[in-house]
Amino acid sequence: MTMLKVGDKVPEFVSKDEEGNTIRLSDYKGKKLIIFFYPRASTPGCTLEACNLRDNYEELRTQGFELLGVSADSSKKQYNFKKKYKFQFPLLADEDHTVINIFGVWGPKKFMGKTFDGIHRKTFVLDGNQTIEKVIEKVNTTDHASQLLE
Repeated sequence: MTMLKVGDKVPEFVSKDEEGNTIRLSDYKGKKLIIFFYPRASTPGCTLEACNLRDNYEELRTQGFELLGVSADSSKKQYNFKKKYKFQFPLLADEDHTVINIFGVWGPKKFMGKTFDGIHRKTFVLDGNQTIEKVIEKVNTTDHASQLLE
């Protein structure tokens, strides 16, 4: 897994959100963008993280940020996750791993003594030119917004 790092320019990508809308990285040209990757919608840690971002969404927007959540879940699962918790930001259903592979967040993980491939919980902050300004590798699911706003 070769993960993008600070200073890297993110290549253009196209994906679908929870409602089947086409989302392009270029849609965010000129804007600061937070892209957060999470393993699976509606799991405890992912819910805590996304709800913390939801609860701090207005402050993040005041600071000039747009948000995109990404997992390999289906559009339907992402749609249900977004509606249940009233997220104000799009959730990409990256079932083919296009965006996940661009950022390099797919790879071996360990859980309860078992090794398997999955999404690593990481967050990337992009400037208006779509260059990575910050990477959060150890996401605090209960207070992720403060990691972004510091």
